[in-house]
Amino acid sequence: MPSALPDGEPVPADGALPASALAGAADRPLGFYLHVPYCATRCGYCDFNTYTATELRGTGGVLASRDNYAETLIDEIRLARKVLGDDPRPVRTVFVGGGTPTLLAAGDLVRMLAAVREEFGLAPAAEVTTEANPESVDPAYLAALRAGGFNRISFGMQSARQHVLKVLDRTHTPGRPEACVAEARAAGFDHVNLDLIYGTPGESDDDWAASLDAAIGAGPDHVSAYALIVEEGTQLARRIRRGEVPMTDDDVHADRYLMAENTLSAAGFDWYEVSNWATSEAGRCLHNELYWRGADWWGAGPGAHSHVGGVRWWNVKHPGAYAAALAEGRSPGAGRELLSDEDRRVERILLELRLKEGVPLALLHTQGHAAARRALADGLLRPGPYEEGRAALTLRGRLLADAVVRDLVD
Repeated sequence: MPSALPDGEPVPADGALPASALAGAADRPLGFYLHVPYCATRCGYCDFNTYTATELRGTGGVLASRDNYAETLIDEIRLARKVLGDDPRPVRTVFVGGGTPTLLAAGDLVRMLAAVREEFGLAPAAEVTTEANPESVDPAYLAALRAGGFNRISFGMQSARQHVLKVLDRTHTPGRPEACVAEARAAGFDHVNLDLIYGTPGESDDDWAASLDAAIGAGPDHVSAYALIVEEGTQLARRIRRGEVPMTDDDVHADRYLMAENTLSAAGFDWYEVSNWATSEAGRCLHNELYWRGADWWGAGPGAHSHVGGVRWWNVKHPGAYAAALAEGRSPGAGRELLSDEDRRVERILLELRLKEGVPLALLHTQGHAAARRALADGLLRPGPYEEGRAALTLRGRLLADAVVRDLVD
């Protein structure tokens, strides 16, 4: 089941933000994340805030139904307009995630996007993305999304091998994600991403190589490749604990990452964040860059997180509780925190170090500077950016990114 929300102070009933959060807003990009919390089945590795029909049965009644979900989420978009007041910024990116957003009718997703456009306006060349399960779309659905303003789509491929998909409890068949890329291109999508997962129990080097080759051969302009993280409370964690499947070790993860880097770079993909590769700068996911660079975004939907001007808040998790709050004219916010200058400094280091451009050395304290010099000497940071005042990871540094970050923030 989904993991627990963090603690925090109460969110005002009207969702009002402190004046400090909106100060200087015009200088920061604004994005929207729209969360769709429904899935046809629960994948064995998933601890996201998502729900199947069985999990929702009897726990929220009509309020938890996906049939009227779009209208409920639009209510939060309208709340966002009230909270942000006369903030003049048009929205730079919209990302619809889940869950499986494409379990909703294409018209529902288009109406949610239209509400953002009507309330805030979209910036010129705004990036508008939805995630999709390969089995939940067809050419007509994709054409409706494209006609409604979506210009980027991300398909969950995970693996090209059936036995790997089975361990992950993925329901699509091998070959379907690749077909989806062609269908999306035919519908007019400029940018298409495929998500891959490596390190699944029972996956071999040959399996991973086949997945990379299949993804590249499909013709996306973006590939995300993530190491499998086994979260407590998931079905996969229980299977590993019972000895039904083996746990993949860190050395295997490192080897698979190197395979990804070598294969993708040979095919014309360039890394721009530790787990993300694109064929051009235009192919990068601008929405995720908002997160990594600490910009502003409003997260609408159950369990969605938001950040505006150093204030971070999160919504109640259950779709029924979320809908009930909005129906009563209340913010669905469950808690929030005001980030201190030190919190924001640390978060910048944590997130920006993962980017190819790296993080300014000026953000480091004395011990962090010493750690950066050691990392440079150990081949974990690139000399060129370091001389220009930035800590930027080498390939070896990417493999040890978490350890490098821990040293730099001390």
